[in-house]
Amino acid sequence: MIEIYAVGGYNEVGKNCTAIKVDDEVVIIDLGIHLESYIKLTEDEDILNINPDKLMKVGAIPDISVLNKIKDKVKAIIISHAHLDHLGAVPYLADKFDAPIIGTPFTIEVIKSILNEDKITLRNKIMTLNSNSSYNISDKIKVEFIHITHSTPQTVLVALHTKYGTVLYANDFKLDMHPVLGKKPNFKRLEELGKENVIALIIESTYANDARKMPSESVAKEMLREAMMETENKNNLILVTTFSSHIARLKSIIEFGKKLNRKIIFMGRSLAKYVKAAENVGIVNFSKDVEMVKYGKQIKRKLKKIENEREKYILAVTGHQGEHRSVLYRMMRGEFEFKLFPEDSVIFSCKVIPTPTNIANREALENELKHLGVRVFRDVHQSGHAAREDLRDFIGLVKPKKVIPAHGNKEMKEALAELAEEMGYKMEKSIFLIKDGHKVVL
Repeated sequence: MIEIYAVGGYNEVGKNCTAIKVDDEVVIIDLGIHLESYIKLTEDEDILNINPDKLMKVGAIPDISVLNKIKDKVKAIIISHAHLDHLGAVPYLADKFDAPIIGTPFTIEVIKSILNEDKITLRNKIMTLNSNSSYNISDKIKVEFIHITHSTPQTVLVALHTKYGTVLYANDFKLDMHPVLGKKPNFKRLEELGKENVIALIIESTYANDARKMPSESVAKEMLREAMMETENKNNLILVTTFSSHIARLKSIIEFGKKLNRKIIFMGRSLAKYVKAAENVGIVNFSKDVEMVKYGKQIKRKLKKIENEREKYILAVTGHQGEHRSVLYRMMRGEFEFKLFPEDSVIFSCKVIPTPTNIANREALENELKHLGVRVFRDVHQSGHAAREDLRDFIGLVKPKKVIPAHGNKEMKEALAELAEEMGYKMEKSIFLIKDGHKVVL
């Protein structure tokens, strides 16, 4: 018998965690934080030494009490990719289970970086598994990592192969035919799965209501090129802010910075963390082209040095959501004693994550920048998530017996259920809308 436990990420976007019980063995996939709740409590997106029970109480990390009766049966903790809403709770929750943590090399490098920086020691063994590889968790369960495209490197679909069939976990992906970094999705393996027995598909629903195919990262790169290279900025500073984990986007920023013959500086702790992880596993070598400045005092000194030749620089900085401890926010507030001048450019190579805090923070930041006369470029971005027509293609490829919408609120999951119905699936027979704390028995 297979039981699927919705631990987190089934009421909201964030704190993703699913447990799959196969007879008397359990595999946990993802341990993420809910960034909105986490930042409200900590005022920082970095991992801090806070009591896990307190974090669970405010909804910042998954409530694993739903697994209390089966926690001694957990054989592995698998992390699908390196975003905090999928791995951010590892420092708080992983050692509640006597099980190894398994992820791709980049994902594991990010986890190790977080643990080292915050001096956290876990008793769990930490293992790497390459994309398009398999590992026998036990005699009954084999895990397979299938390469897929997303907005951070080495993201995988997780296939759990059992004697009953395969459970496929597809949280956070897009079908990008022209990625800027890495290979296209492994369509050959997805087609093979479609001929096998996929008994259940756990699939993200974030953009299930967006009736299009999500544009490629190469489209976002072209948008960024236009903002950086086809606007009048030769006498002004260019600042770009994006997700620190978006290594492909950072690669594009460097490429255009070099074409503009400007020096490129990355500023902020989270940028340094993700770039170092990517370099450590050989994905990129940004250090030959970029100066990395991590902490506040260093940033202040560096800005002092460049203020009289600002037109020679591009700064990639943290602060894309208007976070109050970020480099961009602190620059705007004058905390580094560095002024932003009229006609300087600030390029937001991201979308606002639609939570009340983010919306308010970004609006306030943009208003202050405009008040200073700064040129603001919004939404120079394409999402790393599948839209409705990608989701249709994906379901059509893998042909699951049952569909479980995840990674979304009620409206998002209902939109995916509606799509599945269009494809011939039936509510409560082959489509299961579940909430955090619920389980499905197959």
